[in-house]
Amino acid sequence: MYPILWEPFGFPISTFGVMLALGFLVAAWNTAVRLREYGLDPELSSTLLLYAIGGGVLGAKLYFAVDESLRTGVPFTDLLFSRAGITWYGGLIGGTLAVTAGCLIHGLPIRIVSSCVAVAALLGQACGRVGCFLVGDDYGRVTDLPWGVAFPKGTPPTVDPVHPTQLYEIAWLLLGAAILWRRRKRSHFLFGEYLAWNGCGRFFIEMVRVNPKVFELNSGIGLTEPQLIGLGLVVFGIAGWVYTRNKPEPQVA
Repeated sequence: MYPILWEPFGFPISTFGVMLALGFLVAAWNTAVRLREYGLDPELSSTLLLYAIGGGVLGAKLYFAVDESLRTGVPFTDLLFSRAGITWYGGLIGGTLAVTAGCLIHGLPIRIVSSCVAVAALLGQACGRVGCFLVGDDYGRVTDLPWGVAFPKGTPPTVDPVHPTQLYEIAWLLLGAAILWRRRKRSHFLFGEYLAWNGCGRFFIEMVRVNPKVFELNSGIGLTEPQLIGLGLVVFGIAGWVYTRNKPEPQVA
């Protein structure tokens, strides 16, 4: 794998960081296309991008620092200011809150903007997962399947072939982007469909990953933290879809 793309003046540039930046740019481009379809100024995507980057990165870092500190006892500030460690769920929460605040500040209809960013979020996340694959992060369990991949420079390293769950998720995200793109003019709440699609993929892909179970039933069946969050996304997505089912979208001035 290729965790470090290049080191100008001794400062390492990670492939994950590059793919994360590319993901934000791809998401902004797709959002601009959707804004134009609604008759809104596509340049607003640049403004929304700034809110998404600020809220997304801050939320991802805060979630990681709080979660890791509670589970391992490592000081919160050490985790918060380290170069490593972000969590996607925190990025989703922080980015959503920040973009919502941006809509209120700039007088944009939140429901329409949420529709404009649904496909964009899937594409951006897929780019981020490419970065995870390149640095060897978030892989799955050891496997003897022919497509198993070893990550000798991963985080943590493994010389045994494991499930490349990053690639599984990329395939799921791109498939979802294609489906939601076809539904973009028929769905009354595309963002709800995005949440539900994302949550389903996260729940099932997690079955071949190595995260510890945080919720166990008497039968020995348990769920990991990402699975619980995935179920939450499905519930929120379906609830939002049902709530808006008979409510027309606001008119664009």
